[in-house]
Amino acid sequence: MALYATAASVLANVESRRGSIKGLVYASSFQNVKQLYALVCETQRYSAVLDAVIASAGLLRAEKKLRPHLAKVLVYELLLGRGFRGGGGRWKPLLDRHQARLKAELARLKVQRRVSRNEDLLQVGSRPGAASQVPRFVRVNTLKTSSDDAIDYFKRQGFSYQGRASSLEDLRALKGKCFLLDPLLPELLVFPTQTDLHDHPLYQAGHLILQDKASCLPAMLLAPPPGSHVIDACAAPGNKTSHLAAFLKNQGRIFAFDLDAGRLASMATLLARAGVSCCELAQEDFLAVSPSDQRYCQVQYILLDPSCSGSGMPTRQLEEPGTGTPSKARLQALAGFQQRALRHALTFPSLQRLVYSTCSLCQEENEDVVQDALQQNPGTFRLAPVLPSWPHRGLSSFPGAEHCLRASPETTLTGGFFVAVLERVEVPSSVPQAEASAPEISLSAAPRKKRRPRRTVAPRTLPPTEQEGKW
Repeated sequence: MALYATAASVLANVESRRGSIKGLVYASSFQNVKQLYALVCETQRYSAVLDAVIASAGLLRAEKKLRPHLAKVLVYELLLGRGFRGGGGRWKPLLDRHQARLKAELARLKVQRRVSRNEDLLQVGSRPGAASQVPRFVRVNTLKTSSDDAIDYFKRQGFSYQGRASSLEDLRALKGKCFLLDPLLPELLVFPTQTDLHDHPLYQAGHLILQDKASCLPAMLLAPPPGSHVIDACAAPGNKTSHLAAFLKNQGRIFAFDLDAGRLASMATLLARAGVSCCELAQEDFLAVSPSDQRYCQVQYILLDPSCSGSGMPTRQLEEPGTGTPSKARLQALAGFQQRALRHALTFPSLQRLVYSTCSLCQEENEDVVQDALQQNPGTFRLAPVLPSWPHRGLSSFPGAEHCLRASPETTLTGGFFVAVLERVEVPSSVPQAEASAPEISLSAAPRKKRRPRRTVAPRTLPPTEQEGKW
């Protein structure tokens, strides 16, 4: 603990230009001068990077007693140094509370500057990349409030509302305390990049969801009407689930599955804060869920956002250690799971519409998975042509792939994302021949095959907790 306090004092003196690092360190009475010298030198070398991470994570706002130079030394040791192995003293629990957010902001910075190693951050300096221009998207939770009310609240706080955006250039031009309404999603507000709303009362009360625009596309394109039964196959952390509930207006049922108990518990907290009451959580592998279970006989909508490499989004990179392009072996393993999950989802007998999405940029996890599913279900499902004006389409790896959507900081001012919408086109055997010859079938009016009741297996549910979950 003395090491970090001394290093912070030395760093403060160096940055105020009252002496050199070497002179100040060796003039001190601290016995491990080599260790102290190395810590101060490296902290100073990464000073600009650490300042950016600490500011983005809101560390000094959350820990008001933490001095800036001490924070910089501690965050260096946590993210770039030895990681408090066997040390840290009374500062270690404090940093542990903020570890996930600090790591997320470091990963975000790497994506913004298009680097994969910590050392590469020193080479690019502070040159802004495309990702650094991505604005802060804020989804209004219509289960608790309306876009008009949220806009009025921000205006009373001194923000300047600029109306509905008409182009990406409007979003790029956002500065200061100005904000816009997104041109595509009527419940999405857009603020300048780096706007921090984690402490905002509307966010704390669940009226706002901090969610990237690309991440809002899956629920928007699935668009289940009130009263529907929906499966969210790989649901945690829950932002998309709460968006689905908003479309349902809490009328209907959402069956949400995830294997990780911790993530599911945090998700339960998030949903409770968002006012979601139509969701049933189950700590269960979606691949083990039986499509013949009577519980899911009315499921017509499925959202499948499976585990992926996270090559398009920094937050997902933290779930798998390592940065940069995923290895071929890892991509093959992920794609295998994604293919199995999508094939399984398409076997639910009443399914009419499915959205498959990832935060990956890799063809192996995106177009290739969709192509495999279509080949396994010839004439049964097709890619729905959605959002024809969306500027970034799927890779031309198979006929019809242009119906898929891609997103990136460069083309859509969002995080990296992939979305495909599959809809049923087969004619059930119970439909008379005259109707079978019709060229198009309404999704909402398509009759379902009769099925015999089968043994049901109710998934386990996790009750919402009263602790606030992390975004």
